[in-house]
Amino acid sequence: MPRPRFSTFAAACATAFAASLIGPATGAQATTADHYSGTLSDGATWIADKPAQWNGSLLLFSHGFGPTTAADAPSAAARQALLDAGYALVGSSYDPNGSMWALDSAERDQFAALTAFRRQVGTPTRTISVGQSMGGLINAQIARDGAGRVDGSLGLCGLVAGGVDLDNYQLDAEYTLATFFDPADADKLVNLDGQADGAALADRLTKAVETAQQSSTGRARIALAAAFLNLADWAPGQQPPARDDFAGQEEQQYAWLAQGLLGFIVPARWSVEQSAGGNTSWNKGVDYAGLLHKSSHAQQIKALYHDAGLDLRTDLNRLTRGADISADPAAVARLKRTSTAGQGLAVPLLDIHTTADQLVPVEQETAFAGRVRRAGDSTLLRQAYVARQSHCNFTTAEVVAGLHAVEHRLDTGHWDNSATPAELQQSADELDLGGAAFTDYRPNRLTGTR
Repeated sequence: MPRPRFSTFAAACATAFAASLIGPATGAQATTADHYSGTLSDGATWIADKPAQWNGSLLLFSHGFGPTTAADAPSAAARQALLDAGYALVGSSYDPNGSMWALDSAERDQFAALTAFRRQVGTPTRTISVGQSMGGLINAQIARDGAGRVDGSLGLCGLVAGGVDLDNYQLDAEYTLATFFDPADADKLVNLDGQADGAALADRLTKAVETAQQSSTGRARIALAAAFLNLADWAPGQQPPARDDFAGQEEQQYAWLAQGLLGFIVPARWSVEQSAGGNTSWNKGVDYAGLLHKSSHAQQIKALYHDAGLDLRTDLNRLTRGADISADPAAVARLKRTSTAGQGLAVPLLDIHTTADQLVPVEQETAFAGRVRRAGDSTLLRQAYVARQSHCNFTTAEVVAGLHAVEHRLDTGHWDNSATPAELQQSADELDLGGAAFTDYRPNRLTGTR
């Protein structure tokens, strides 16, 4: 079977997510809704749906990375469940004239879509922003800047650590793979010429990883790269490996890589560089021994290196000595300006994340919470976790239960116990929309922040 490319892997992720949101049929007749659409001043489009029995609440949906096409719900199944419950929905495409990493325009276009809804459809009694994946980053920005325009926010699998951290920890992993398995590409990891260039690079790295997996030496070094990538060690179709099953952890990390993960994240770097106007990641001056020391996978790496008869210090020193990639300062400044969040919150925000997310590691929530805490707004933030593999792999029940928790916070002025795993689980179970797997969980520190 041919290895998935960027576009096919992205489509597979979207299809898997949509399928995960389809709950059991209840036999009830689907609610009909009036559909609206329009074009914003920068060429972005917006769409909205309002049920006949509107409850007055409007959900502003921010979609994830991919084609700049307007969306107003995470999936068709979630859309129908929300319309059935009386919510109106709205969302924009973001500016279609630039990069798919459309952070330059996304927040502006989302607020413009709200204005268009009020003018053409009606004035909501309450507005809650919702965002998933890259849209979760946009959603966090809206929660920061949206006072007077939104009342609360729900984030799903959000890329809340931001673009700079994302690019840097992905570079650390790609640099490690290239150094040990594909040295001819070690100086071709940034300043990509286009999506096709990124896809070809990803293909070479993936083939090199497949070859390396055949030896204990290769497996140890794959695990080292996976640690820098913050890669989950629980793969689809598998049971979670035991805490001390280091070989089993590596095998499942390898499964993510072999199934096309690099074919998604490497070409996506080009879109970020396109948006920022240059290379936005760097490793010059990075101490890779220190980086590993901060990783939750450090014990795994030490054990696998020992079993393979490899000297870990030698490999880490080699990475540190060879780290000479510098970023374009102007591009980094632009990415920080457009693609970070957590500098504060203006409205309550509940973030929900799967515990084994291969594209947006759950550890991003730790980095985001730290920024919100330093801004003095921790009382507005709650984070909840679902024990499941894959990116944005939520049931409709989990999404709606999260929404109800945000509504409780807005109704009472307090989170109380509404966002605890037990309360979210009970709320989701009562909905009969596909079950739920909320769990008491605390993510580790995000590796690779500069």
